[in-house]
Amino acid sequence: MNQPLAYVHPGAKIAKNVVIEPFTTIHNNVVIGEGTWIGSNVTIMEGARIGKNCNIFPGAVISAIPQDKKFNDEDTTTEIGDNTTIRECVTINRGTTDRMTTKIGKNCWIMAYCHIAHDCVVGDNCIFSNNSTLAGHINVGDHVVLAGMAAIQQFCSIGSHAFVTGGSLVRKDVPPFVKAGREPLSYVGVNSIGLRRRGFSTEKIREIQDIYRILYQKNYNNSQAVAIIEAEMEATPERDDILEFIKNSQRGIMKGYFSSN
Repeated sequence: MNQPLAYVHPGAKIAKNVVIEPFTTIHNNVVIGEGTWIGSNVTIMEGARIGKNCNIFPGAVISAIPQDKKFNDEDTTTEIGDNTTIRECVTINRGTTDRMTTKIGKNCWIMAYCHIAHDCVVGDNCIFSNNSTLAGHINVGDHVVLAGMAAIQQFCSIGSHAFVTGGSLVRKDVPPFVKAGREPLSYVGVNSIGLRRRGFSTEKIREIQDIYRILYQKNYNNSQAVAIIEAEMEATPERDDILEFIKNSQRGIMKGYFSSN
């Protein structure tokens, strides 16, 4: 990692086989794990905790202070899991006193110009396409895909295995296993292609589809739908994940799609 054209603060803890390209700046109180590659013109600021075998491309800024006027230089962090790729000009802000950290899971792929604000928690194996933006305090489950230029409002949650279409404005919570699209953001079906790619059986996908038919296509309100699902659908991990997500939703879940024609 001996790179005379990069600046590494003496207080940073860098594994011996980390590669740091020219013109990169690494501040104090930073930890970087083995096998990570850091491209040129990257800035990694105080509180960054970067795992093993990550790739951080030119222009990225990791662990900058939050864009939050209430922030008062508290000792907070940004955590990035192993094997995560962060492409050009991505910005990830560290946490505030709300959660004390912003956390990105393992095996994620964050494409160019994405922004992840303070106190977000992102699961494993997520893909955020170019220019996707997360405001503060957002929860994202595992295996979530955000298509390009999706924008997520603060305090929203997105369930595991969900797919959000490009250019979407997410103002409500997106339940697990679904596709979300249109304006206003609506349920447009189960993410069956993504589920098949991850090994879900046809029977399991049909079970998930049956649950969402009750929730979105039978003209029940959410409370009625939840009661029917609990009473009529066999208890499975997927059923329970969906019910728990709905019951714990703080902003309310997105609606079903109704044509105006």
